[in-house]
Amino acid sequence: MFKEFKVFAMRGNVIDLAVGVIIGAAFGKIVSSLVNDILMPPIGLLLGKVDFSNLYLNLSGKTFGSLAEAQTAGAPTINYGIFLNNLIDFVIMAFVIFLLVRGMNRLSKKVESPVEPTSRDCPFCATSVSKKATRCPNCTSEIKPV
Repeated sequence: MFKEFKVFAMRGNVIDLAVGVIIGAAFGKIVSSLVNDILMPPIGLLLGKVDFSNLYLNLSGKTFGSLAEAQTAGAPTINYGIFLNNLIDFVIMAFVIFLLVRGMNRLSKKVESPVEPTSRDCPFCATSVSKKATRCPNCTSEIKPV
């Protein structure tokens, strides 16, 4: 069973997937930082000095100064500001992945070369014959190799 697992784990696809997941997680952190630290502060400033990560709906009926205070007190909250940040994270990640896949598809189309045929038709009987053949296997006519 260990041998089978080793063969499975050492396949190129599994290793490629693992590398992709690790790079994706690191890239996700970069995008989250971009959204939380660079994009949202100016947007919040334009909308009247709003900190999106501190936007919440308090369900307890008590008044709290911030989301952290409400969470410390154990009050039930709907954290729609954090949801907005995560939504923007998702849109940016989806767009970047779209651009990567689009670019990879364009590259793969350019790299592909046309497949050269390995056979041809006999000029006498129209049977498929290897390009290297000097005689047709069907009608035994002599033909020139290509």
